[in-house]
Amino acid sequence: MTSQQPRADEPRGFSEFHRILAACVATRIVVDTSIQLFFSFLQVIALGMGLNVVVLGRMLSLRSAVGLSAPLFGNTADRYGYLRVMRVALVLAAAGTFLLGSGGGFWTVAAGMVLSGVGLTGFMPNVLAYISAQLPFAQRARGIGILEYSWALAGIFGLSLMGLLFDHFSWRLPFFVLGAAMLGCWALLGQLPKAHKGVEAAAGGLAVTTAAGGEGGVEKAIGKERIPSYTARLSTIAPGAARHIADLFDLGWNWRSAYAVIGANCLFLFSQGHVMIAHGVWLQSEYGLTASGLGLAALAQGAADLAGAVLVSLITDRVGKKRSFQAGILGSTLFFGLLPVVNIGLWPVMVILVLLRFAYEYGLVSAIALISEQAPDRRGKLMSLTVAINLVGITFTGFTGPWMYTNFGAWGLGPVAAGSTLAAFVLVTVWGRESAGTAEGSG
Repeated sequence: MTSQQPRADEPRGFSEFHRILAACVATRIVVDTSIQLFFSFLQVIALGMGLNVVVLGRMLSLRSAVGLSAPLFGNTADRYGYLRVMRVALVLAAAGTFLLGSGGGFWTVAAGMVLSGVGLTGFMPNVLAYISAQLPFAQRARGIGILEYSWALAGIFGLSLMGLLFDHFSWRLPFFVLGAAMLGCWALLGQLPKAHKGVEAAAGGLAVTTAAGGEGGVEKAIGKERIPSYTARLSTIAPGAARHIADLFDLGWNWRSAYAVIGANCLFLFSQGHVMIAHGVWLQSEYGLTASGLGLAALAQGAADLAGAVLVSLITDRVGKKRSFQAGILGSTLFFGLLPVVNIGLWPVMVILVLLRFAYEYGLVSAIALISEQAPDRRGKLMSLTVAINLVGITFTGFTGPWMYTNFGAWGLGPVAAGSTLAAFVLVTVWGRESAGTAEGSG
């Protein structure tokens, strides 16, 4: 009699998935709180560090720029395992967070930004790859949607707690609490089962194995005309070193769709980051919110995030990942455009910010599920490239958001973000496919 238990390298259904998902969500709450901390409390932290918000925004860009190393983490994770890289990354992120809280001066803050950036770069794509490897594509949006509850819960609980710590203790304490929590999560992840490593592709970048679970995967494309990967083309004209470098960016036969979807996601993230990095300064300077008030504002936006992620987990697998991403983009474009119009009082601003976060979260989580099946035979590389390209966009927000708000107020935030989301819509609509196994770009 054959065993009914799944092998370690097979995707798991939800019946065997709860422990894995719970641990990953708990870890992501801690990590996501550390990421969102600067969005809500940029001015509070800047005052504690003795910097102004524009300089600290540029320092955050340094943390984001480190994400360009993500393809190296992706290849390493495909070779040695997602879980191992995730745990090493958490240790680096914790070290950087402790440095940021030490308040040792400009260069200590810079070192903390670099270390935490390396840790985030190693962790974020690989937790997505780890979860994706555990689930078939037909359940992928549900699983990733639940994982992305963590972003919302970080806003609801994590930032609310951080606001209380800032108000009643010290600007340093939140960093020490988050660093210690990351080390606790390192131990927690050590109890999880390993996922299968990345699958090697055959010559020319064509997968020789089926996608996880067989739903919407590479096997559906067998027998169809394929577009050769650019690594295969380079192999006849480029020396070995150039081919190895190019291979870091090779996403196989479906590379046009993969990069279109990743590029659209990058523009989408830039639009949100451009507003969110300055929105705490906006609420504090124009409406007088304290750190605790900013924590409550983050709680409201976190609830909207949670609603968006829940909706993804309930309907996106049926509606289609591409269509859901497009819907989130269009909704966000509308609310970005309204931001300067409603800047007549705190409540109108908060209503639009909450609606914006709902539309954005629905689109973003759908995009992650959409990306996950663009190159299923090299998922670690795919997710790491996604993070690297996303961080290019996020890096710019550290320069654009605080500067545009300082010089133009709310009019420097909403219209810029709306233009970016419209460009994202064009990219995903014209070139994006539902998955590597979908013959046409329609969802």
